[in-house]
Amino acid sequence: MAGQISRIRLFKDKSAHIFMIGLTTISLLVLVLMGVGLWYKSRDVVAANSIWELLSSSVWKPNEGKFGFLPYIIGTVSITALSVIIALPISLLTAIFLTENARPWIKRFIFPVLDILAGIPSVIYGVWGTLIIVPFIADRLGPHFVEYTSGYSVLAGGIVMGIMILPLLVSLFVEIFSVIPNDLRDAAYSLGATKWQTSQKIILRKAAPGIIAAVVLAVSRALGETIAILMVCGNVAIIPENLFDSCYPLPALIANNYGEMLSIPIYESALMFATFILFFVILLFNAGSRILLQRVEKQYKLQ
Repeated sequence: MAGQISRIRLFKDKSAHIFMIGLTTISLLVLVLMGVGLWYKSRDVVAANSIWELLSSSVWKPNEGKFGFLPYIIGTVSITALSVIIALPISLLTAIFLTENARPWIKRFIFPVLDILAGIPSVIYGVWGTLIIVPFIADRLGPHFVEYTSGYSVLAGGIVMGIMILPLLVSLFVEIFSVIPNDLRDAAYSLGATKWQTSQKIILRKAAPGIIAAVVLAVSRALGETIAILMVCGNVAIIPENLFDSCYPLPALIANNYGEMLSIPIYESALMFATFILFFVILLFNAGSRILLQRVEKQYKLQ
């Protein structure tokens, strides 16, 4: 009887193991199939133009079969980088305050606000940016730095995107800081460290791997955001020379032109190639950040 029960348990254990491996394999296959499918749909534009020409050219003339993606790539990277530069220090300091210094009633007020901000549709952020941020840049901020700006710019896109990813970063950082053992804090205080010194030398250093992972999630969302950025960036296919120039990110290109692709057969292939670029950039970024995260974790284990 005992042997039969043992065999049943082993069978269940092996079945669960095989089932989990199958689910993991399916997840990887979905990722591979997405990449292969996008590349397959892009084959026409790749056959007509070299990959180097597609990535390095600034000429966008679909009627002539010329598709230069460089302005769109630079626009995407510029807005994403600016949004992280804006949101990262604010979210870090906010999370440190909430976990280390804030009174309980402040937490009860702030956390629901963060949940509301995270749940607001992106189109509302876009409308808000169009009504508030764009006129402010055009009328108040821009004239101090450039001769003319319409307000629809890299800066507007970076501000709107930075505010969009802010609640996500704050929530992730709060969760990361909250799981750090209180013994480390008590040890720092016992040695005479202030709250800021403890946050700087202990909390941030201990949470470094989690911070990197949170930033990766935020960047992945920023790279793929469409409607809000589409409404404030200007959608002009140029390489921006400064923050007050308009730009045209890849997600906005896909959203704006997908309905027009049927008139020019190769246009569909070009838009699929734009999607493949976005897919590959996000994949490459996540892989690189995973390698960096492993190195940081290994470094902190050795210390």
